[in-house]
Amino acid sequence: MCGIVGFFDKRPDGVGPVGKIVLSLLTTLGRRGPDSAGAALYADPEGLVVRVKLGERGDLGPRAAEVSERARQLTRVLATDVQGHYLRLVLEALREVRAFELALETVHPEVEVVSVGHRLEIVKELGSPANLETTFGLSAFTGSHGIGHTRLSTESRVDLSHSQPFWAHGTLDLAIVHNGHITNYHKLRRRYEQRGIRFYTDNDSEVIGIYLADRMAQGLPFDEALRASVRDLDGSFSYLAATAEAFGYAKDPFCLKPLIVTESEEFVALANEEVAIRTTFEGTLETWEPSNRQVQAWFLPRGGGRQAA
Repeated sequence: MCGIVGFFDKRPDGVGPVGKIVLSLLTTLGRRGPDSAGAALYADPEGLVVRVKLGERGDLGPRAAEVSERARQLTRVLATDVQGHYLRLVLEALREVRAFELALETVHPEVEVVSVGHRLEIVKELGSPANLETTFGLSAFTGSHGIGHTRLSTESRVDLSHSQPFWAHGTLDLAIVHNGHITNYHKLRRRYEQRGIRFYTDNDSEVIGIYLADRMAQGLPFDEALRASVRDLDGSFSYLAATAEAFGYAKDPFCLKPLIVTESEEFVALANEEVAIRTTFEGTLETWEPSNRQVQAWFLPRGGGRQAA
């Protein structure tokens, strides 16, 4: 049932109310996923931003201080802030992303780095999308693009770690949201674990980010990695993925999971129910549903990058 949404500002150097838009889209789809909600948002860099889940309960202040101190031992920390169950760090730079996150996670078994990026920030909360606004002030976030998710748990437990979006651990700025089932998840998971890749959840959606990161590390461009996933992932799915400079979707060979798209000269918006788009945006909009095996990606125009593929 889960709800997935996305927004991409196509304007050159466009900085729009991406948090407000993603929140509106998610709120309309809240009934599809009452268990949790989350968003992956992309803004102009202020350093390297790290979001850390400190735990699910209790006084997290001392743990936040310990994680912050561990980060300072490894690199220069420009700013720290605690919001709900999360610590936000702004770093000057990192030499090795995976080693850094593993070092922070040794502080406590409940500590998990949920995103690292020059432009990416992931926030998640249990319950309705309204809790994202209460905890993080999501509507005030401005940026170029974002994806969001409301979750109805069908196969794994309800907690912050199993909530979406998922960051592709170790890969800067890459995040996904997914509706559906990856039926060859266990086969893919065993294959990746044999290579030493760690999984943080039992949620089959997690493997999509790992897959994309792996294919892109092999040299595939973002859009080609999306196309390859339609061949290599089995099941019924629609998913959205984003990087610092790109945004796209992929649909399974059977077209069993809905996804609605609208595109203008200024933006692209997606949701798996049309009502979310109609509720969020004013005016006359043309919408359509992509067909089976369809993949499309958009690229930020900054620096002369590709516009769409």
